[in-house]
Amino acid sequence: MTRRETTPASPGESASPEQSARAAGIGQPRFPVPPKATDSHHHVYDARYPVDPSSLLQPPDATVADYGALQRKLGIERHVVVQPSTYGTDNRCLLDALSRFGSAARGIATVPVTITDSELAGLHHMGIRGLRFNLEYLVGVTVSMMAPLSKRIEPLGWHIQVNATAAQLLAHQQLLASLSSPLVIDHMGQVPQPGGAEHAAFRMIEALLARGRSWVKLSGPYLASQSGAPVYADAGMVARRFAELAPDRTLWGSDWPHPTQAPGNKPDAALLLDDLTLWIPDASARHRILVENPARLYSF
Repeated sequence: MTRRETTPASPGESASPEQSARAAGIGQPRFPVPPKATDSHHHVYDARYPVDPSSLLQPPDATVADYGALQRKLGIERHVVVQPSTYGTDNRCLLDALSRFGSAARGIATVPVTITDSELAGLHHMGIRGLRFNLEYLVGVTVSMMAPLSKRIEPLGWHIQVNATAAQLLAHQQLLASLSSPLVIDHMGQVPQPGGAEHAAFRMIEALLARGRSWVKLSGPYLASQSGAPVYADAGMVARRFAELAPDRTLWGSDWPHPTQAPGNKPDAALLLDDLTLWIPDASARHRILVENPARLYSF
């Protein structure tokens, strides 16, 4: 399958008013989003593809067209589609989305340990740049698969991406520190509040960052914040510390369509992007997070 440049929504497809409304809020970011800015974490859900029967998260559709509407609103040029636990190791929805989004998109897949090297190479050609282990909602994979898959993807320049609670990160810290490939931690490690930077999970991630091969996504502040929307000030302090510790290995992601959040409690992605200006006041530091860092990690 060849990949090509396309507009944010796929050719011949547009978001309906109902679909567009899935992008919470109608405003745009209040700061000039730089060219080639990247949303490093979002999902696509499409009822044309079967869900894994063991999946606990089965959100309604959030399609290529829906994300295209959000992308235009935010002024985001590049983005990373992350395989949700909903589909387990069936990456057809993800790969279809990548083929329609074109060369401005990359993907993170979930695969079984039995995958062949030629199949991995094929995924690379289609835009995949890493493998995800969602420890909160393990579907189709086990933690024991992480180390062998990490070794096999290293020649491709891929990374292992982990979503986990703070307790899960701490339980697997030795494994995470020993991976052959780089490691990307979702959602700021869900560092609990009010502990924040004093919590053991933060110190563990700090140690991983100090080794120079781990990255953190400044995403999903609502997962651990106690101060709450719209600023998530407590999570923002954690984000600022991570950006100071690893200015060249922090990323921003919308986590759209926020699958863990109830329908009436989904955040406005434009406000989440605005929060980055409060957490990271320096424009050059934000440029690294939005443009330079993801360009390097995902080979845009």
